[in-house]
Amino acid sequence: MSRPRCERCLRPLAQCLCALIPSLASRTRVVLLQHPSETRHALNTARLAALGLVNAELRIGEVFDDLAELLATPGYRPVLLFPGEQAQVLTAYGETSGIPLLLIVPDGTWRKARKLLYLNPLLESLPRVTLADVQPSRYRLRKAPEPGAVSTLEAIVQALNVLEAPVLFDTLLRPFEALIEGQISAMGSETFTRNHGGN
Repeated sequence: MSRPRCERCLRPLAQCLCALIPSLASRTRVVLLQHPSETRHALNTARLAALGLVNAELRIGEVFDDLAELLATPGYRPVLLFPGEQAQVLTAYGETSGIPLLLIVPDGTWRKARKLLYLNPLLESLPRVTLADVQPSRYRLRKAPEPGAVSTLEAIVQALNVLEAPVLFDTLLRPFEALIEGQISAMGSETFTRNHGGN
């Protein structure tokens, strides 16, 4: 029998994170497109991002039929947060066009994220943006698949910190860090040190 879960953060009730999730306003509109395989992931960081940002939404699926309508949201310039040769480095709004971004963020493993782009050609056609300097991931329980790899939540926080400087969005990371600390505590420091170096 499964443990009762919080309907908002989807964590077991005894480990509910809602008290740590902020409610932050942003000029940028963030839309997370989550591959269905990520929804039950222990660290569902895309959900934490959507809950912590007032101007954000989480959509789950592989094919998004209403993308054209979404990308035409008035008052925003749609871009895809995803690396690539043509990706433009994000800069603060004050240094570029004042039109806020509609930041489309695919959520899944690299393979699943690329599949989302393949299945939704409108995404593939969007201008891509990326971070100039990616801060190291705080996700100490997983070895990064490649240098500069961070969780979806960390990528969004870093992107918003650049775009909306000097405003900072680091409080979005509080539930994420609590999740990681909880998992480390559950496995025990000895196991964590042996498997993850204990850094």
